[in-house]
Amino acid sequence: MNTHLYLRASTKDQDANRAKVALEAFATEKTLTIVGVYAENISGTKLNRPQLMRLLSVAAKGDVFLCESVDRLSRLSQADWETLKTTIKAKGLRLVIADLPTSHMLVEDKGITGQIMEVINNMLLDLMATMARLDQEKRVERINQGLANKRASDPHWKPAGKGKNTELWNRVLAIINKHATMGADDVAKLAGCGVATVYRIKRESK
Repeated sequence: MNTHLYLRASTKDQDANRAKVALEAFATEKTLTIVGVYAENISGTKLNRPQLMRLLSVAAKGDVFLCESVDRLSRLSQADWETLKTTIKAKGLRLVIADLPTSHMLVEDKGITGQIMEVINNMLLDLMATMARLDQEKRVERINQGLANKRASDPHWKPAGKGKNTELWNRVLAIINKHATMGADDVAKLAGCGVATVYRIKRESK
């Protein structure tokens, strides 16, 4: 059965490929054939993720969509989670979560037991997706509360923010200086960064 691995981490400090070995072992155990691996470092609160969208566009009806855990797939709002589930169902994909045993039956033929387990599995999926979203909301709330407390104790305090990437900064400026008429999109491609970063560097270097 053709299988697509989806791997996600939320920041560059985490490795989206960390779970790859474990999922490959899982696929081998279930005699699944891996035909694609989609890894990205992006927040689970975003529905429109490049690799997730690519998987959904490439995978065919009956293929397995394999993910390590529900929170690797979704920390989405209720509405976005419903949209993602609807898309997966419309494509006819089998969503299998490695750490959710009830989903493992989706790689097998369904009898009446399988149908019952699918109902239970869908309920658990929704519950775990909700828990992942609430965990994310609590995390953001704690950060905001910490910032508020810091500002209350020191009105002049400002967050340090991210440090400037000097190497990238110099690379972008060098490209701009060498190709004065080049558009921001092309500069970004050459420098290996986002267009917004190019505009920011242009603005702050004036």
